[in-house]
Amino acid sequence: MPKLPSNMRWHFIGHLQKNKIRHALPLFELFHGVDSPALAQEMDRIAEEEGLHPRILLEVNVAGEGSKFGFSPENLRAEMESLLGLPRLSILGLMAIPPLAERAEASRKYFGELRELRDRLQTEFRVDLAQLSMGMTQDFPIAVGEGATLVRVGTAIFGERSKLKKDSATDEH
Repeated sequence: MPKLPSNMRWHFIGHLQKNKIRHALPLFELFHGVDSPALAQEMDRIAEEEGLHPRILLEVNVAGEGSKFGFSPENLRAEMESLLGLPRLSILGLMAIPPLAERAEASRKYFGELRELRDRLQTEFRVDLAQLSMGMTQDFPIAVGEGATLVRVGTAIFGERSKLKKDSATDEH
């Protein structure tokens, strides 16, 4: 990334491993997907050492999927006060990825739940959580309708990800 124009603003989307925090903090404008108190605390500690003020979104596992990272809505509410007390982190909002579904309309329920959670947290903790990162190429119009302020549309821009091909010598016929 150092060879790219300095005025580009990059967002980190996905799970950030603790051992990569120090390298990532100065590179990204916004971190989508801070998914645990431990990660937030470590980001805050390293940001203090480096003199940085990272902007973050808290990832919510809206459907309780075991295969995904993120706070449960109940756990986020319980942790919110301590998260807001981390002096170096600026919490701008929430992000979520709903379960993969055949029909985009199936995501509406989860987008609505994330918006409602955000609204409750704003009221209860008197905090501005203006950003909602939700929706991808296949369902972003629904996400926008439910209040998304940030959408992830890489497939629409770059096309489908290439699938790894099996070694034809090991394929069973």
